[in-house]
Amino acid sequence: MRIGIVGAGAMAEALGTGWAKAGHDIVVGARDAGKATDLAARLGARAGTFADAAAHGDAVLAALPHAAMLDVVASLADALAGRAVIDCSNPIVPGPGGLMLTTDGGPSAARLIADAAPDAHVVKAFNVCAAEVWARYADGLAVPLCGEDAGALDLVRTLVTDLGAIPLDAGGLDRAGYVEATAAFVIGVWFAGGDPRTVLPLVEHARG
Repeated sequence: MRIGIVGAGAMAEALGTGWAKAGHDIVVGARDAGKATDLAARLGARAGTFADAAAHGDAVLAALPHAAMLDVVASLADALAGRAVIDCSNPIVPGPGGLMLTTDGGPSAARLIADAAPDAHVVKAFNVCAAEVWARYADGLAVPLCGEDAGALDLVRTLVTDLGAIPLDAGGLDRAGYVEATAAFVIGVWFAGGDPRTVLPLVEHARG
């Protein structure tokens, strides 16, 4: 599969490394050409601009901080038309009681991205865990996916399984806000030294 990676940070490297090992054809695009070149060399991929990465991919990973995401995506809207765009961002900031959503009370980050590139097929995925987790511990993890387009979801399911992880259908893009809120809760518990897994029973006990 052809994959464009928009961004050259930790998430771009963690996910891109797994996909490169699976044999996918990757172009890394970044605002800083040196960072794109360095990451592409580590992945065995090609480097380019944001536009190069967007135009290359059957699937495009948007691996940018949420604060920078919308302007970049809007500038790439034409190139992203018809493509699966993976949003792994979290619109979270520190708050008085822990992490909070900057989108609280409004559209999710994934919906805002879909609005910025209305002809793209946005799929929310890979946002619950940090880059270090995807780099080292992806095997067996469930990855919630939210999206509307069946073809785009199929592509992203393939990319999830290529990392050794398990795709978990979580509904349409209207559900992405719940997944983002879950990430804020889970990451906050981890930072506080807790284990969010202890909140949930085994599935066979879930109904009492």
